[in-house]
Amino acid sequence: MAAATTPTDPSDPTGPTGPDAQERPRGRLTVLAGPTAVGKGTIAAYVRTHFPGVWFSVSMTTRRPRPGEVDGVHYHFVDDAEFDRLVEAGEFLEYAVVHGAAKYGTPRGPVERVIREGRDALLEIDLQGARQVRETWPEALFVFLAPPSWDELVRRLVGRGTEDEAERERRLSTARAELAAQSEFDEVVVNDDVRRASEELVSLMRSGRAER
Repeated sequence: MAAATTPTDPSDPTGPTGPDAQERPRGRLTVLAGPTAVGKGTIAAYVRTHFPGVWFSVSMTTRRPRPGEVDGVHYHFVDDAEFDRLVEAGEFLEYAVVHGAAKYGTPRGPVERVIREGRDALLEIDLQGARQVRETWPEALFVFLAPPSWDELVRRLVGRGTEDEAERERRLSTARAELAAQSEFDEVVVNDDVRRASEELVSLMRSGRAER
């Protein structure tokens, strides 16, 4: 997670009060959410590799890194005390406790800066976080990533092999509730093929920008 942000200097021409503020078109924020194990991280990784123009927010979390995850790239890994300190300081665009255990949050400052610069940003977050962003940033595009079927979602979760049985049951219970939230989103993308789903997501982001 980026360092804590500081108030914008009014003399900064790239800030919201600078002379370019009204001339430079703002970027578009897209929020990607979906049930656990649906493949949000895989889709995000594909978009990051094949569509370098899309800016990604790096979330903060209190859970432990999974094998292969790099601090500052996949997530910013912190302890509960540091996370709670940032909550009190108002440094999150959204934050939530996921699966009744780990905390996740999106740094507010970097997202606001990128949008102000006219770039498009993508947030890959959980359903609770998406609902918070809906309250604070309603003009964002909200995209729900869905599995081809419930059986396929279960297969992906079990096949990942990163959770024990109790954790899998907890995540499946959460996933059932998350799947029922599709109607809250502007668009639904089915993750039946990583390339196809990723390209559809980017197409939605671009069409949304063109319509503004």
